[in-house]
Amino acid sequence: MQKKCVNILGIETSCDETAAAVVADGRIVKSSVIASQTKLHEKYGGVVPEIASRAHIENIYQVIAESMEQAGVSPSAVSSGQSNCKDDIDAIAVVNQPGLTIALVVGVTAAKTLSFAWDKPLIAINHLHAHLQSAILNEENPVLPAIALIVSGGHTCLYDYHSPLEPRILGSTIDDAAGEAFDKVAAILKLPYPGGPSIEKTAEKGNPDAIKFPRSMLGPESLDFSFSGIKTAVLYYCHGQDMKGENKVDSMSQQEIADIAASFQAAMVDVLVKKTKRAIKKIDAKTVLLGGGVAANNQLRTALQKLCESYKPAKKLLIAPKQYCTDNAVMVASLGYYKFEAKLFADLTIEPKATG
Repeated sequence: MQKKCVNILGIETSCDETAAAVVADGRIVKSSVIASQTKLHEKYGGVVPEIASRAHIENIYQVIAESMEQAGVSPSAVSSGQSNCKDDIDAIAVVNQPGLTIALVVGVTAAKTLSFAWDKPLIAINHLHAHLQSAILNEENPVLPAIALIVSGGHTCLYDYHSPLEPRILGSTIDDAAGEAFDKVAAILKLPYPGGPSIEKTAEKGNPDAIKFPRSMLGPESLDFSFSGIKTAVLYYCHGQDMKGENKVDSMSQQEIADIAASFQAAMVDVLVKKTKRAIKKIDAKTVLLGGGVAANNQLRTALQKLCESYKPAKKLLIAPKQYCTDNAVMVASLGYYKFEAKLFADLTIEPKATG
């Protein structure tokens, strides 16, 4: 009989996606179920924590049950001897940080309840570290060390990545994260929420060199990020320096809006790529990892690919598949496997944390 697989049930409720997944041996995706809340938050132009938490409560049981049904697993071993893996859950991995506390508490409570009821190990997962895992999900032996760039709605970070269990942060955002800047600029331009896809689609018809928006580099050696300046620059461009002028967006042509979107996107990508280049030099990285919601942006993917190919020999670029760029539980369960193998278990006293 073949060796039994390790099946991890992952749960993710850090923001506005209720997600559950079952992953075997950290790489074999048996199921992935996500209940999106985009429509609920669309009219507000951003995530409303109380609405997100209420939706998590409504969705969590169904999402977990569906993920287990799709995977054909149960809390107990039910093996016919014909399968490569016994159909059971070995542990439950849940994101407990960082995120919206009022949203995290739903997933953490569900995971602790199942851990107790099923007598299964509980594994606490850092949401950002899980995004790192999504970039190497399909890579069996990534060449290390690696630089990992995580770009999402709430975070923009660079990591020194030597193993799934020991990512070391090199830099992070000191104000607005990249995804947040995309959302806010989309709102200024009166484009639909979420802002990332809207900006990218609108920018396709624009001139990225039309407007020279600022690039905040925070000094020649800094690996931190700041995107509040470019957001403010777009706001002033559209409303005037004193914010008392006419709202120019209402009278702009579609081409003018496209030019603003393209110029803004170009500035954002430029900063992200230049910071990554600095980080590569700092640790002499052999590989670059890219994950997070903004990692779905094609301009960013292309620019990082060009950067990696500019080295001799070229750096390897590993990007999270688009379906795993935004929040999901596959990345949670995948990282959970490595913590399971290392016996890094949590107890029932774990609590959600807004930061981490």
